Amino acid sequence: MLTQEQRRQYGEQGYVIVRRLFRPDEAKRLAEHYMELRTKREIPGDSHEADFASTDPLKRYPRMIHMHRWDRPSIDWFLDPRISGVLTDLMGREPFAVQTMIYFKPPMSRGQALHQDQFYLRVQPGTCIAAWMALDPCSEENGCLRLVPGSQSWPLLCTKQADLSESFTDVTVPIPEGTKVVSIDMEPGDVLFFNGQVVHGSGPNRSSQMFRRSLVGHYVGADAEKVAKFYHPALRMDGSVVGLDTSNGGGSCGIWSDEGGEPIIEMAGRMGAAKKTE
Repeated sequence: MLTQEQRRQYGEQGYVIVRRLFRPDEAKRLAEHYMELRTKREIPGDSHEADFASTDPLKRYPRMIHMHRWDRPSIDWFLDPRISGVLTDLMGREPFAVQTMIYFKPPMSRGQALHQDQFYLRVQPGTCIAAWMALDPCSEENGCLRLVPGSQSWPLLCTKQADLSESFTDVTVPIPEGTKVVSIDMEPGDVLFFNGQVVHGSGPNRSSQMFRRSLVGHYVGADAEKVAKFYHPALRMDGSVVGLDTSNGGGSCGIWSDEGGEPIIEMAGRMGAAKKTE
């Protein structure tokens, strides 16, 4: 399904973009679907109810997590053969599916500080892989994803306090001075696949009008034995449940904090990470 060049890029840099893996009209329908869902006051398993009177754009449009557990379009996308095919090509085996997320990122909202997904999923053995699909055109102006090429070979990094005027999550990872961070411009239907060790995040949406909605799935290799508690149950790509043990630590992808530094959502307990080795 992937070209030799795409496989080479993923192996060397830890990520690859598959352009138009989904049609633009499919991305548009999903964007409209999630906008309609977000207007509802109560959503199954919702970690933060939308506050449409708030002056904080992210409180009006907070992210949603684990939609595949109750929403048909979400599970259909999550287990889509196109995603499964790319993941199988990259991992050498069919993956297990563990989490869905939708980020709305409305105009003038904060981004998410640099982080590593494996810090939260704690997959053992191995790591996770993300499928990050653009539902809108993504550029630096509206806060596209940014990542550090080659950081898939890094260990988990110790975290430090994030700048809450720029990030809605409260921790980030330090990177060496001069490290290259690339911005990933994408169009609706493009899917970015990246290794769970890859350092990534996004800047604020500085547009006054453009959303930057993205649909995200997290997966683990079929040789995985453990994943953090938050990500159970794991699913095979045919939708059947597979039993994995629970790894220590982990939690939802990022502890949500307001600009004053107080947690808005009570997430799973924070855990330590291995220090980077020379």
